[in-house]
This record gives sequence, C-alpha cells and structure tokens, in this order.
Amino acid sequence: MEIGHFTTGCRFKKSVAHRRALKLSRIALWIALLAFCGAPARSQALPTTPGETLTGKRLVLADVLRGHAAVIVVGFSREAGDSCGLWLRTLHGDPALTNLLVYQIAMLEAAPGFIRGVIKSGMRKGVPAADQEQFLVFTQDEKLWRSYFGVTTDKDPYVVLLDAAGQVRWHGHGAAKDLEPLLRAARAGQ
Repeated sequence: MEIGHFTTGCRFKKSVAHRRALKLSRIALWIALLAFCGAPARSQALPTTPGETLTGKRLVLADVLRGHAAVIVVGFSREAGDSCGLWLRTLHGDPALTNLLVYQIAMLEAAPGFIRGVIKSGMRKGVPAADQEQFLVFTQDEKLWRSYFGVTTDKDPYVVLLDAAGQVRWHGHGAAKDLEPLLRAARAGQ
C-alpha cells in the first residue's frame, strides 16, 4: 500500500515538475520571440527627419516611401558606411529584390559641422552617380533613428524591409553576405 502511495506521490511530483518545465519553456520561447522581433521599429513609424541626398535635394524619406515597398540601409559610423556599400551592391545584384526602392542613409549628426561638407564630398566621389538620389545624409535626430533601427553597435550596417504600408517586414544588422538570404526570404513571404 505504501508503495502505491509512493508511486502516486512520485507521479504527482513528476506531473508538477513537468508542468513547471513546460511553463518555463513557454516563457523562454516568448522571451526569444520578443528578442528576435524587438530590435527596430516595433510599431514605430518611420521618422520624418528631413535629409539631403548626395545630389543636394532635400526630402523626407517617410514621404517618399509612402505606398512603396522598400529597403533602407543605414550606417552610424565610417566603418558601417563601408559595409552599407556592400549591401547596396548585393541588393542591386539580386533579381528577387529589384522591384524595391532602396535607400541608403548616412548619419552625420555627431560629425562637426565644418567637416560634414568634406565627408559628403568624399561620399559623392565613392557613390555612383545613379545611386546618389537614393543616398541620404541626416544631420539631426540621431537618437530617434537609432531607436527606430534598434542600434546596438555602430560597427554594423542596419537594414529594414518595409512593405507598402510602411510596416517593418524584416530587419537585421551585419554583413550582407550573411543576412541577404534572410531578407530575400522575408520579401518572398510578403
């Protein structure tokens, strides 16, 4: 009889332990999901900061992209800017992504005002003339843009895929060679 009672007690204890483990695994799954989905623009709208293209045209990116699917690539440092160029070449070379608007952003708010002109001149020399209308330079609202992209390191380029309604469909940061297949898959799933 005691053995039966002991067995029942073990089953009860095993059942409670199993439920706790299941509950913990569900919590871990939610945390992982939130960490994966939480980086940029959770439900934020695209900032309306006015920027300037490398051709000197002033525009608000949110207005230009309204009603269009697009990819935005942004760099918050010189090192990230170099990697942004690799992203642009990859995006332009991928037939699955050719029907998207593609914009590159360089954030220069931290650069001293007297140096910004020299930086922009260098960018114009390094960016093909055909791409200069889609290359924006921002000199304000850096904190807002960092929040939008969920910036954790200045060394990486940040990339966002927006649908025509302006909703983020994919985001990431890092090298194009590693992340472009994920971007392509997200675009195919739209």
